[in-house]
Order: sequence, then C-alpha cells, then structure tokens
Amino acid sequence: MIIDTIREDIASIKERDPAARSGLEIILTYSGVHALIMYRVAHFFQTMGLKTVARAISQLARFITGIEIHPGAKIGKGLFIDHGMGVVIGETTEIGDYCLLYQGVTLGGTGKDKGKRHPTLGNNVMVGAGAKILGPFKVGDGAKIAANSVVLDAVPPNCTAVGAPARIVKCNGKKVRKNDLDQVHIPDPVSQELCRHLVRIEKLEKRLDAQDNKEEIRKLGEKYNSQEKK
Repeated sequence: MIIDTIREDIASIKERDPAARSGLEIILTYSGVHALIMYRVAHFFQTMGLKTVARAISQLARFITGIEIHPGAKIGKGLFIDHGMGVVIGETTEIGDYCLLYQGVTLGGTGKDKGKRHPTLGNNVMVGAGAKILGPFKVGDGAKIAANSVVLDAVPPNCTAVGAPARIVKCNGKKVRKNDLDQVHIPDPVSQELCRHLVRIEKLEKRLDAQDNKEEIRKLGEKYNSQEKK
C-alpha cells in the first residue's frame, strides 16, 4: 500500500515538473519525495499506535529535508512538494489528491482551536511559495492560493485567494476583483494603506499651507492699514 502510494507520488511529480527527467532522478534528488516517503512510513507507525517511533522518523525527515510533516496528518496520493524547504504540515491537516505545495508553505493552526486545528485541502489545490493557511477550515477542490498569502477563512472550490489576509479574486474562471493570480506582483495591503495615509497627509499639508498664507496676508493687511492710519 505504501509502495503504491509512493509510486503515485513519483508519477505525479514526473508529470507536472518539467525539470524532472526520470523517476530515478526524482527518487535520488527531490527532497519533497524524501519527506513524503518518510512521512508515509511515520504515518504507518502512527496508525499502529507507535507514536514515539512515528515522531522520531518525522523529526529525522525534518533534519534531512527541511520539511516538517506531522505523522498524524492525512495526505492523499500524488502530492508534489516543489523545492520544499520550510514547509510545515500540522498534525490534523488533511490533504487531498494531486495537490501542489511550494517552498515555505505552512498548513498550521492559530493556537485557539482544539481537536481539529489545521486546514483541510481538497483535491488539486495549489499553494504558492510562502503562503500560510491557518485554522480548521477547508480549501475547496481546484483552489489556488497565491504566494505569501495568509488564509484565515474557507476558500470555495475553483477559486483563487490572494493577499494577507487573503481575499477571493477569482472563482470558476471569473474575476471577483481586478487582481489575478500572480506569485510575484501581489497587492501589498500594508503598502496600500501607507499610500492612503501619505495622500491624506499631503492634502492636510496643502490645507495648512493655504491657511498659513491666509494668516500671513491678514497680518500684512493689518500692518498696511496701521501704517496708513499713521
């Protein structure tokens, strides 16, 4: 069973990664595959009740690959962890079939939930580099999460989420907002807010300058009138 699932993982990578030239190359050089293989072994021991052994294997995988997958997570077939460094997958995470995770992805919790604390990804979900999905909600089948997004709420199937906090910008091929999925040119809400404040400050400065000019004109007028009276 484990062997069949690992074969499915390798076949999925070979199909989707243009840099993959052979199954042997994938097995020997892909850290995401190494982490998955060790996870599947650790998960087997986890289901057998040997949790300490399972955690020891997962920590060894973390040391070797830089990818941390809790043995309690449930991962479907065909997962592709591309590059992988810094990926963290929490204990109650559930991942469907043929998902794609890039480096730096966190499937974690917020610290305020008990029991089911981590997200559930449907089938064929893509999560961009550095994205954080935090909480016990579902990301629907075929959804896409842009790089560096922070997702704190459920994402419907076939929708694209962008930003921090993430918002839906496209569903079923139709734009909800003008922004499209772009792992490089993602709107920065902090920069946008700073720009709004700068515009407001500029307007206030103009009003103050105008007020100062009026005050200066008034003083000059009073001085002129006093000289005329003399």
